[in-house]
Amino acid sequence: MTALLTRPDDESVRPDPVEALRPPSDREATLLGRGMPADRLRGWIVALVITVIGGVVRLQNLGWPTDKGTPVFDEKHYVPQAWQMLRNGGYEDNYGYELVVHPPLAKQLIAIGEWLFGYDGWGWRFLPALAGTLVILLTVRIARRLTRSTLLGAIAGILVICDGVLHLQARMGMLDIFIALFVLAAFACVLCDRDQVRQRLAVAVREGWATESVWGPKLGFRWWRFGAGLMIGLTFGVKWSALYYIFAFGLLTVFFDVAARRAAGVERPWLGTIRRDVLPALWAIMVIPFLMYLGAFWAWFASETATDRNYVAIKDIAPGFWGWVPASLRSLGDYSMNVLHFHETLVTPKDNPHPWESKPWTWPMGLRPMLYYYQGGAEATGCGQSTCVRATMLIGTPAMWWLALPMLGWGLWRSIFRTDWRYIAVLVGYLAGFLPWFTNIDRQMYFFYATPMAPFLILGLTLVLGQILGSARRGFERRGTGLLVVALYVGLVVANFAWLWPVLNGNAITNDQWQAEMWLPSWR
Repeated sequence: MTALLTRPDDESVRPDPVEALRPPSDREATLLGRGMPADRLRGWIVALVITVIGGVVRLQNLGWPTDKGTPVFDEKHYVPQAWQMLRNGGYEDNYGYELVVHPPLAKQLIAIGEWLFGYDGWGWRFLPALAGTLVILLTVRIARRLTRSTLLGAIAGILVICDGVLHLQARMGMLDIFIALFVLAAFACVLCDRDQVRQRLAVAVREGWATESVWGPKLGFRWWRFGAGLMIGLTFGVKWSALYYIFAFGLLTVFFDVAARRAAGVERPWLGTIRRDVLPALWAIMVIPFLMYLGAFWAWFASETATDRNYVAIKDIAPGFWGWVPASLRSLGDYSMNVLHFHETLVTPKDNPHPWESKPWTWPMGLRPMLYYYQGGAEATGCGQSTCVRATMLIGTPAMWWLALPMLGWGLWRSIFRTDWRYIAVLVGYLAGFLPWFTNIDRQMYFFYATPMAPFLILGLTLVLGQILGSARRGFERRGTGLLVVALYVGLVVANFAWLWPVLNGNAITNDQWQAEMWLPSWR
């Protein structure tokens, strides 16, 4: 689709098809960089095939395990709430339960699966499994865009399939896999927006009016940036941790815009970005997510009996300065403050800590995984011995997670000393899911909070593999050696995932095999 640009005098300009035939200038080449691979159809076929394979892996035996037909671990919070929503038309109303501490969107999605398949493991896990499958597709396409390589996109998809965290979280009726999906979708939109901005500026450079104003040209409506705001808004409708991505991706788009205007030869790229881009970016990345957040409560607003729907009336709270705000919005505000208080005071009891709690500094390498389900002794059968073990444990595949710190170190070096925008983008996504948890160390925290970090870890590793693989222009021997190293590494990841398979899926194993699966003392 032809991009619509505007000159500084607001005159609409479309690219001249004759001018488009002229070879690109050096500045245009800098703006456009390395183009996307020409094998567009093959790229989609590869992505879809890998996604289908990953979907089969995610969906197999999805209904197991359960606790005698009931949810396991934190499914016990969200699955019944989703069932309430299915009964009530989209909202929770169980005042006896009173642990409604997250926005409703993910629970509404879980309710769709319960509507389709009933109140069983398949029902409450179907939409998370679908979300986990879409994470595979998005990662393949994002990796292909970052590396300009269909092969590396395919490798990224295989790594996603073989990650224990993304695998198990896609098979649990919990919220975090939806965060990973929507954050990754927002990230994809930000990358597409970057490429689109550069294409539009390249047109202005080609036609000779990119520098007619010291601010640079206006870039028209940016649909991909708008899409990023929608995706962050969906994330906001799942958990409040989306706030961190609002700031992270907002800053990332500003960085991309400044870099693009500088590459186009704009005299004042920073001021040009502030003048031309910041206000639309605030609208897209901040205002739209907030509106989407309110929209996630559509059923709550439409009801009269949803949890805390009439909070200000029941508690007889004087409106004061906020009297001009509708009572429903004031009730949502007070309800939100109660939720915030819950999270701020959810601290670890010093005399009774949760056995599987972990702190964020252990997450990059997955040093403290989580046991979701355990059945041992005579009750567990199927391993060929009198006593067996059936367990599911959230473990990040060590062949990937144990390389997190080297990946971060290399990514920081490339970002600082080579200004490699690809690593900058991936690190922004990774650190937005990691660093904010250090603001309140006393709070109870668990390894599954690291779920949104997993796709960015894999994207970072894929960038490193791309450098190891090298370019075909470097010669057959260099390319062949790189290909061998990459193939051996991917084989190691697949073998590692296969080894962990029994404890990721609750298969029956002997006690000796269970002990062999526990590689570190901190895993026990």
